[in-house]
Amino acid sequence: MPSSDSGHGRPGGFPGDGAIDFIRALAPTVVPKYSRRKSLDSSPPLFVLRVPATMYETGVRRVVNPLIDAMLTDNSRQLPYARLIPEDDHQLLVEEAGTELTKGGTNHTTPDRHPYFHTVRDLVAYIRDNPANWATQGSWEKKLRTHACEQRAQRGGLLGFAQMEPSSPEGAIGGAASTAVSTAASTAAGAAAGNAIGGVAGLLTKVAWLSFVQRGPRRLWSWWTSRKVMGGWIGNEQPATAGQNLFKVMNDVGAQRGPHLRDSNHLSHEDALRELDWFVLRALLEDLRRPPVGRFRPARRRRICRPVVIVQVPPPGAPGARAAERFLRALHRCQHGPRSTAQPPGPLVLAVGAPSDDLLKELGARTTPASPEAPARLVESSFTAAAGHLADNGGPPVLVRLDETELRSEGTPVGSFVPDKKFAFHRYVPTTAMTGATVLAMTAAAVLIPCWIGTPTDCLGGTDSVADSDPGGKIPVQVVAWYDAAKAAIDAENLRAEDYAETGREVRSVVVFVSQRPRTEDQTRFDGTIPELRGIAMWQRTLNEAAASNSTLVPLKVLVRETGEGFRNAEAMAEDLVREVRAERSRSERDRIVGVLGYAQSREETQAALQILGRARIPTIGTTATADEMSEGDASFSYWPFTPANSREARIEADFAGRKNIVALPGSEDECAPAEHAIVVESSADLYSRSLATRFMADFPGDETVFNFNQEGDFDPPAPDADDNLRSADILARRICDTLAKQPESVVYWSARAKDFTAFVNSMDLEGTCLGQDITVLGGNELTNVAQTGVFRNKTWLRLYYSAHRMPYDADGTSTKTKQFVREYESFVDDTTDGTDPWKQDGHSAVSYDAFHVLSQAVSEAYQSDPAITRNSVVIELRNGVHFDGATGSVSYAEGSNAPPVDKTLVLLRQLADGPRAVVACGAYGEDETSEKQGPPCAS
Repeated sequence: MPSSDSGHGRPGGFPGDGAIDFIRALAPTVVPKYSRRKSLDSSPPLFVLRVPATMYETGVRRVVNPLIDAMLTDNSRQLPYARLIPEDDHQLLVEEAGTELTKGGTNHTTPDRHPYFHTVRDLVAYIRDNPANWATQGSWEKKLRTHACEQRAQRGGLLGFAQMEPSSPEGAIGGAASTAVSTAASTAAGAAAGNAIGGVAGLLTKVAWLSFVQRGPRRLWSWWTSRKVMGGWIGNEQPATAGQNLFKVMNDVGAQRGPHLRDSNHLSHEDALRELDWFVLRALLEDLRRPPVGRFRPARRRRICRPVVIVQVPPPGAPGARAAERFLRALHRCQHGPRSTAQPPGPLVLAVGAPSDDLLKELGARTTPASPEAPARLVESSFTAAAGHLADNGGPPVLVRLDETELRSEGTPVGSFVPDKKFAFHRYVPTTAMTGATVLAMTAAAVLIPCWIGTPTDCLGGTDSVADSDPGGKIPVQVVAWYDAAKAAIDAENLRAEDYAETGREVRSVVVFVSQRPRTEDQTRFDGTIPELRGIAMWQRTLNEAAASNSTLVPLKVLVRETGEGFRNAEAMAEDLVREVRAERSRSERDRIVGVLGYAQSREETQAALQILGRARIPTIGTTATADEMSEGDASFSYWPFTPANSREARIEADFAGRKNIVALPGSEDECAPAEHAIVVESSADLYSRSLATRFMADFPGDETVFNFNQEGDFDPPAPDADDNLRSADILARRICDTLAKQPESVVYWSARAKDFTAFVNSMDLEGTCLGQDITVLGGNELTNVAQTGVFRNKTWLRLYYSAHRMPYDADGTSTKTKQFVREYESFVDDTTDGTDPWKQDGHSAVSYDAFHVLSQAVSEAYQSDPAITRNSVVIELRNGVHFDGATGSVSYAEGSNAPPVDKTLVLLRQLADGPRAVVACGAYGEDETSEKQGPPCAS
């Protein structure tokens, strides 16, 4: 029965001025049509609908009831939702949220299993119920493990056969009662068999039987769960920084928080509840991230709608207010905190009520002064503006205030949120059915054929080291001359743009943030600034030449701005730019800045700069910064990364290392096998390195040894899984050799910077005790610059693989567009510089060339709809999607998404002395190419 206030003469419907715009945008956000389900991959910002405290009950009822009615039909759920009503300050609302979201909806929207949520909730419940256990010395790790196993067994499933207490099925949850009975019978049977045998043999029989039906399954489940949780998300968060197992971490939490939980008046009692709230909510968000997709079971849940969580927030001081605000703070920490790791998709969370101003400020609601003398006030949005944020991926909370007049007026009918259940025979189902027999046959062949002919041991990319094919020296780099030449080419094109402006053409400016003008050869080798500027100059020339005959194009000036070594001044330079654009009314139109290109590296400094640019809504196109964290927070408003994110790169590289023959077998240089073990070298203080290493370890099928390597001795934040913190390259070389001696079939996965890699390689020649065997190194795009300058040409022991963002020009399958770009690049280098260029095969120039193409296309399209060419109009065009065939392959930004281009090209190269060789090419490089069709490791 509808629960709105439309009866008895009271106003009904969803209240608020402009509510119709919000409701119209809300429906496709929650229940998109089949063709729009890609939008479910995002995490919308938190929406705070603030009602007057004096009308709290009425206001909440007016807002919430129509929404609940829209998600119900005949009192059954049409989609997963949770309505959280806080009644006590000590509640953990997330427990209710997870429970409510597991309740089924209508047909084909059955809920996710939420395995992480249930496990962490059970552990947290044990800590809350038994805080006195930690009042004495001793570990409760085993008890926590046993408790979690018991609770999991009671929920049924295979572990139900390993019930800890077989005596009584009472109190079992769901179908566990029958399981307990069968477990009791099986346990009794084992005991009877032991008693019948008697003596020592009988005792051994009972022990073996219990190990089979109880201890074994229990240990296997706890080991698997701990590994998935610690390797997936909690392992990267505080307080789990010691790299221990899940139950040890929770035991430490119990020991640390026990005193705070035992005394409700303790100063840290609220902090303890907040941390426990966060633990459970983080687990729930992980469960909501990737729902299972039906294969043989077509009715299994698919993400056809977005879960909705409605949190009622009582006025400050009212019962339950602290519980509601604690939940929202935990949500902010999970999704937008300084070390947040929660990834989309996420639920739509609506906070309805009277939250405190302190809460809103803590959640990141922006403040602005009403006048120079007035204090800052919270920025409020209308429902019309809020509707536009429903399609955002992250960002600060959206605050909408309803006044008493709106709550007393007739509202907007919400209608019904009916999921589009079109899914019948998703491509997985017929594909699985049709290929079942083929898979069975191939499995049999995979088992039998190796027995007949043996497992292939051919080395992927050949057996040569980086020196074997053409031993020689490094290529000399003309540091100052080459940088100045690229900068001069840009200055020449700026003059041409000025000439266009003198004829009355619309001309605008863009800013390029680079690190700094290189001063030494080594700085040039460790930094891609020169090839990056060459690519920008090449596209600027292409654009300005095309503008001569095409009046719809907007010529662009390029302002190159240095931010210091390692982008250390990036944040301050971004603030300077924001001040500059705010004062642009006094500048000529040709000097008005419409966008930014940057940054080439993922660092804390560049991440902070993107937050500043995002808050100012300055459209920014990334180049080679790949950390997923760069797109989070305020950056999501106006930042479009160009290259594949670390999460995708690490997933491909982990599958590549564990699947392909890249590691030389002991005693042989001609035979190889997949890596069974990874030696991971990371710099935890570096955002790029930390992000890439963490994701690689989560996806690598084997085990890892981790060295946290930083020559400056900076290990903050710590690496949770690190076996040691090292600042000496010599010691690192010795430690890696020691590890290789114990586990020779290991790959060295390098996520640290190129400068540190060069130091390590040189130290291996001096300190290495394992150079009699070739060493395989797999790294990221960071190694491209230094590898292709010939620095390692005399390292006969090094087999080097690394990622890149375009195909080599001479590789099979290289596109016509890439070959055309390389010819133009060679011509540009010949015209502007002297000497041998080492970066003909490097992807940095092609990436910056295509990234500038993205920005210029958005500017020109904005000109068609907005002759003023505002930055906001450029952002709108970027949100509408940009598509073209570029030097790096297909470039296709999805509509309404700030993610990198869809299925963007990622290439794995094998470096040889005469140049790189492509061994894997993933993504939409050419027409009709996709990672899914390419198979593993691309489709991993």
